[in-house]
Amino acid sequence: MKKLLILIFILLHGAVLLRAQGEINEQQQVFFRNERSFGIMINSDGFGIGYREGKRINYLNKRILEFDLGTLRHPKEYRQSNPYTQGTGTFVFGKLNSVFYIRGGIGHQHELFPKEDAGGIAVRYFISAGPVIGLYKPIYYRVLYPVGGTLNEYELREEKFDITIHDPTMIYSKAGIFKGVNETKALPGLYAKGGFNFEYSREDKIIHAIEIGAQVNAFPKKIPIMASDDNKAIFFSIFASYRFGVIVDPLHPEDYTLTNLFRRKKE
Repeated sequence: MKKLLILIFILLHGAVLLRAQGEINEQQQVFFRNERSFGIMINSDGFGIGYREGKRINYLNKRILEFDLGTLRHPKEYRQSNPYTQGTGTFVFGKLNSVFYIRGGIGHQHELFPKEDAGGIAVRYFISAGPVIGLYKPIYYRVLYPVGGTLNEYELREEKFDITIHDPTMIYSKAGIFKGVNETKALPGLYAKGGFNFEYSREDKIIHAIEIGAQVNAFPKKIPIMASDDNKAIFFSIFASYRFGVIVDPLHPEDYTLTNLFRRKKE
C-alpha cells in the first residue's frame, strides 16, 4: 500500500511538470470527439490492463464502455525461497490459487476543469460498474522427498499445497505457470470503479492520462487464495494507472489511422 501511494504521488507530480504555456488553438474541438484508450493499472491488490471507449454526450460528459483484465492478491502473500537450497525459484508459502479477473462495464465521465492551453491538464472524474468473472487456478509446488529414506538424495514431486504435511523446507519452488490450468474454476460477481482522470497530452489527436481511484470486486463467496481462514469475497483496492490512446473524429476518420497517428504535422 505504501509503495502504491508513493507511485501515485510520483505520477501526479510528473503530470504537473508537463504543464506548459501556449495557445489552445483547435484544442476545443477535442471536446466534441470520442476517444479510445488503453490502460496499465497498478492496484493495492494486484495489477491489470484495460481498454476503454468514450462517446461524447455533450460538452462536458461522456458515456464510457470498458473491459479489464487483472489479478487479485491476498494481503498476506509473501514471496520466499527454500532456506536450504541455492538457485531455486521463489514461491508464496501457503498459497492455494492464483486469481485473475475479466470484467466489462459501462460508466460516465464528467469534465471538471478543461484545458486552459495546449499544454495544460484536463481534470475529470469517472465511475463505472458491471459484471466480473473471477478465475482461480490451483498452484502446484515442486516438493522435495528423500529417496530411499536418506537425507542426501531427493526427488521432486509436483503437488498442491497441503498445510498438514508441507513446510517451507520441503518446497523447492513453484511448478510451471500452466500446471493446473485444466482445473481452473470460474466465479461470477460484480465490480464498481471510480476515480479522477488527469489528461495532459499536448496533441489534439493523442491521449496521455494518469488516473487514480478506488475499485471493488465482489463475489458471492470467498475465493480460496491462501490456506487460511481470512480469504475474502469482496476485494477493495486503490489504484493508479496510465492511459494512452486517440481522439476519434467521426468527420475525419482518415486522420486517426495508425499510419497517420504519430506523423508530424507540416509547418
